[in-house]
Amino acid sequence: MTNSPEEPVPLVVEAMRKASVAWLAELPGRPPEQASTVWCAWLDGALYVVSGPGEQPVPGLAEAQRCTVTARGDSGGRIVTWPASVRRVEPGGEEWERVVPQLAAKRLNLPADEDTGARWAAECVVSRLTPAGAPAPLPDASLAAPAPETPAARRTATPFHLHRTPRRR
Repeated sequence: MTNSPEEPVPLVVEAMRKASVAWLAELPGRPPEQASTVWCAWLDGALYVVSGPGEQPVPGLAEAQRCTVTARGDSGGRIVTWPASVRRVEPGGEEWERVVPQLAAKRLNLPADEDTGARWAAECVVSRLTPAGAPAPLPDASLAAPAPETPAARRTATPFHLHRTPRRR
């Protein structure tokens, strides 16, 4: 079964519908292995991410044309990694008017009296990440980073008795 470029892989769709966070990697100006954790929302077949002042910092996303997105499963482990094309959602457009109220509703801890859409239009970037190909196969090896070198790597044993006190009779 092959999916057309307009039709995302069902695993990507299902994983991203349930996701409230994702990891973005391969962003401009950052090492390929360095990923940013972002809150996100899957709407209309695409992943939307808000970044900028007062929101989450995602260095390189505003300039990116492509990136990779990783979603986790219910157990916390990686379930899928997929390539995405990145496009900025322009304030005031039809897509902005449709998507921003839904994003604001999913955003936690917003002040009740704030006009979130106006603040995002003035200060932030709303990015649309659409699937751009098949998901990458999951690696066989662990991708965990090795523990950093430190002189405190070993615990120093403490003496059983700090001071000897004579027993009272």
